[in-house]
Amino acid sequence: MVMLVNTAVDVFMFIITIMFLKDTKTPISAPPDFESNKARRIVHRIISLDDLKFVKNAMNVTINDVALGLTQAGLSQYLNRRYAIGGKDKGTTERSNNLPNGIRLRSCLCFNLRSSAGIEDLANMMENGSKEKRGWGNWFRYALLPFKIALRDNPLDYVKEAKATVDCKKRSFEALSTLIMAELLIKFFGIKVATEVTCKGFSNSTICFTNLVGPQEEIGFCGYPITYFTPSAYGQPSALMINFQSYINKMIIVVSVDENAIPDPHQLLDDFEDSLNLIKNAVIERGLVKNLK
Repeated sequence: MVMLVNTAVDVFMFIITIMFLKDTKTPISAPPDFESNKARRIVHRIISLDDLKFVKNAMNVTINDVALGLTQAGLSQYLNRRYAIGGKDKGTTERSNNLPNGIRLRSCLCFNLRSSAGIEDLANMMENGSKEKRGWGNWFRYALLPFKIALRDNPLDYVKEAKATVDCKKRSFEALSTLIMAELLIKFFGIKVATEVTCKGFSNSTICFTNLVGPQEEIGFCGYPITYFTPSAYGQPSALMINFQSYINKMIIVVSVDENAIPDPHQLLDDFEDSLNLIKNAVIERGLVKNLK
């Protein structure tokens, strides 16, 4: 029953978002002429995956919860600075808040619905000549993920809120429903209409967000070891795209921005890194590290 109710609510929100429901206009929203501005800037920051695992184990959450939590914290700090009167930041506590109330800011959370196949499975499929579309490539869709933009005196609240949001999305068939709707649109109206509908969903939200699990061991290319890689995308109708990509003991944060909306992407990355440090220090200060023993 919970799955059905959550799915009904999520699909309804998805449909009205495509039709008319837009996010709150903020300094990081896409400018009115974003379609004519093809220039984007892509920057990245490498942080320690062990730090995310430290918080994950101490708070009994997932890596994705921690990544989403530090993203919400970093965006809150960044927007608080952008909203500051006269360009002066009054601080980052709840009592010195420059943020307006009731900000609706959502992300198109992109992910692959295909179940992971092992090497043996792929080898058998190649041998048998299978062309099953759900066995090869990406079975791709997205869901709308609300971001809570607020300043918290307790940095751990960001992770707790992220976990609650993600847990709610896990108890929903929203992503599968949007995939089915997209396939029906393509079948009955063609790829052009399906593309326009998809772009409408992206343009009425604010952020594109992904979190990808990478190799746990070092990989190479033509005999040369790969130190890190920074995947991103181009062409989405939003001013900000955030990619989290793990690789061995690293977590790479990649942001793709429209510089008309976000002229200082390195500052945004600084806020993400600072937020992770605040969350990690809060775990230590509150003695949650003892749960790891």
